[in-house]
This record gives sequence, C-alpha cells and structure tokens, in this order.
Amino acid sequence: MNILITGASTAKAHQIKNNINNAIVLLGDYLDLPDVMIKSGRMLKLPSPLSDTYPHQMLAFCLDNHIETVYLLYFAEAEQLKPAQQLFDEYGIQLIPAHD
Repeated sequence: MNILITGASTAKAHQIKNNINNAIVLLGDYLDLPDVMIKSGRMLKLPSPLSDTYPHQMLAFCLDNHIETVYLLYFAEAEQLKPAQQLFDEYGIQLIPAHD
C-alpha cells in the first residue's frame, strides 16, 4: 500500500508518517522544499491547489505513483479535491482531510 502525506515540511506530516505501519509512505508538498530533499527522493513536489486543473493533476500523480490513500494537510488541497471525491473513489484512492 502506498500512502501520500501532503505538507511534507510540517511536523504533522512526520507525526502521521510515524504512526503508519506496513505501508510505503511518501511525503510531498506543493510549497518550496529543499532541493536536497527532492533530489534524494525523500520528498516529492506536488501540484499546486491554486491550479485550475489541480484535481486532475493530483489524480494523475496518485495513479502514476500507485497511491491508495492521501492525507491532505492543507485546507486548500482538501477544498479543491472535494468536488472530485467520487472520481478518486472510482480509482480506489481514499482522500483524508487532516488539516487543522
């Protein structure tokens, strides 16, 4: 099982990651990340929720990376993906809003 946690640069992302067992956990963020973290593969650059095509970009990202669950740590991400919930469901991708 592959899990994506957005907000890779936040403490909450690492807290969620540390509580997940028996899965491959990927951390990603649409905000600027240190190049060394991206080049090492420890963090992934995600599409921006400010883009008009964000739901489609995220769906493609999830399908390309065999993601089954996405923890959305930013409010903007969750809000942009709400209308696409059924589409993600059809592909077996669970969206979990985890923002404060």
